[in-house]
Amino acid sequence: MCGIAGVFDPRRGHGIARPVLDAMTGRLAHRGPDESGVHLAGGVALGFTRLAIVDLAGGNQPHYSEDQAVVSVCNGEIYNHRALRRALEGRGHRFRSGCDVEVLVHLYEEAGDGFVEQLNGQFAFALYDRRRHRLVLGRDRVGIAPLFYTLVDGMLLFGSEIKALLAHPAVGRRVDLAGLDQILAFPGLVSPTTMFEGIRALPPGHLLAAEGGELRVSQYWDLDYPPRAVPAPRRDDGHYVDRLEALLLEAVAQRLEADVPVGFYLSGGLDSSLIGALAQAAAPERRLHSFSIVFPQADIDERRTQRLMARHLGSHHHEIEFAGDEIIGRLRQAVAAAEAPLKETYNTCSLALSGLVRDSGHKVVLTGEGADELFAGYVGYRLDAMGARPANPADPLEAALEADLRRDLWGDPDFFYERDYRRFGEIRRALYAPAVAAALPGFDCTARAPVDHRRIAGRHPLHQRSYVDFKLRLADHLLADHGDRVAYAHGVEARYPFLDNEVVAFVRTVPPALLVRDGAEKWLLRQVARRHLPAAIAGREKFAFVAPGSPFLLARRVDWIDDLLSPALLRRQGYFDADAVARLRDRQLAGDTRINATFDTDVLMLVLCFGLFLAEFGLPDYA
Repeated sequence: MCGIAGVFDPRRGHGIARPVLDAMTGRLAHRGPDESGVHLAGGVALGFTRLAIVDLAGGNQPHYSEDQAVVSVCNGEIYNHRALRRALEGRGHRFRSGCDVEVLVHLYEEAGDGFVEQLNGQFAFALYDRRRHRLVLGRDRVGIAPLFYTLVDGMLLFGSEIKALLAHPAVGRRVDLAGLDQILAFPGLVSPTTMFEGIRALPPGHLLAAEGGELRVSQYWDLDYPPRAVPAPRRDDGHYVDRLEALLLEAVAQRLEADVPVGFYLSGGLDSSLIGALAQAAAPERRLHSFSIVFPQADIDERRTQRLMARHLGSHHHEIEFAGDEIIGRLRQAVAAAEAPLKETYNTCSLALSGLVRDSGHKVVLTGEGADELFAGYVGYRLDAMGARPANPADPLEAALEADLRRDLWGDPDFFYERDYRRFGEIRRALYAPAVAAALPGFDCTARAPVDHRRIAGRHPLHQRSYVDFKLRLADHLLADHGDRVAYAHGVEARYPFLDNEVVAFVRTVPPALLVRDGAEKWLLRQVARRHLPAAIAGREKFAFVAPGSPFLLARRVDWIDDLLSPALLRRQGYFDADAVARLRDRQLAGDTRINATFDTDVLMLVLCFGLFLAEFGLPDYA
């Protein structure tokens, strides 16, 4: 994968300055340090920075159709490109390289915008149709690859990261309070919202088409679980285990294809260990490299199980020890990479880990991300399977108001996701500065549905939670600030076998009773794991990946941290209530609060990282 950026002007004859395009792509050099390419013509400019992985000598972009009428740049990998290429060659198409994403221009010629439905991969692309003076942007189904856009002076600007858009002189910089509210209330941002006013994220599974002065965003795929009233086919357990194992083996094998070495992350948990085992099974002739992070604190360290798995797999194992004080030195970089404030510090650990991958000579790494959301891996799924529901407020009016809010958010008054959002609304209002709190009705993220109610109504509770996790937790948080950004900060491409099209399509058909059984999450996945992993790993309970939060940082009494939380600065910035922040800070310094990283929101960490975010991107105070 790489970085893409560009400008589209519907006024066909209007020129786009090459230095502007170079400035935009220059901000993406970390994503593609190996090579670059440009297509510049009347009304369109496409820029590309390359991380060379497939067809090292001939795979630079842009790619063109035979007659040069269609041109594309793509940040991504198309894992079914060989089958697509064979079919296209059978229809007379000629390829100029062995690069997987060259199939895009030829598929578009054959199928128009519908070509995207044939792609199995992780991608964000821009495709220009010269005959129609038409630009199409697209993002993969689950949102592995990022893509952002904005409209300025009648032009459409796009880029793999927001940094590329900010390099254009016409793009302004203002905080989008809706984005801040989402990060505070939800697991993270939810496309199309970003932290920058006027800049949008193309949602996963969507296309954007610009033609004739019009811009249309459309959805081509969504995670659609079957209604509860439609029973799953009657099959024995072994059928589902066998089929899942075969699909995962194929998904891993496809993601091992590269002209550079491919390694894998190894956390010591079920998901990454299974990916590592399947990778060794798919490539028995290779001794792959594994990468882990370890901690001096025994309560969060997993080196024992990581080393156990490395020995079991026979991998070349690399590990890096991450001391808590390193968070202080890496937090600015993590916020800059995320292009958003953070509520947790573990992105700093992920930065160190991707740096270890790059220093070892690797550009590609497999990861187990996505398994929790797909196979019911969080505690909420176990509670759903047990039929457990949080107690409603004792007061009938309070209970009715909370039910109404859940209905507005999820379309189901009985679906509980993470917290009582009505009561948490009081915390949000108290945290915001008075002027921001007064404006809250205009950007309150709980005042409008963040997901499609039609995908929740009538579904099994496990499927409801999976759908919401895909939309609120996975796409714009775990795959974004904790995935894409921290990997590409060091020029590393992460690949996600659990999010393969065929794997996701199959899991949609799995009876929910096979996801959680006898109180154990990920039951079906564990049955596959028992065929490849030591019993101690296959049956191991989830060990959350956490790192020390704001109480740890406050105790270090670092000057710049104290400065970012100072009442004078907070009052000048005008976003958070200085007195409320001071009370929280004093309680933490006194040891009166303890934050559970799995269940609690580290509010002070968000305030601290928001200060870093404002400074990093030169954003103005609240007016």
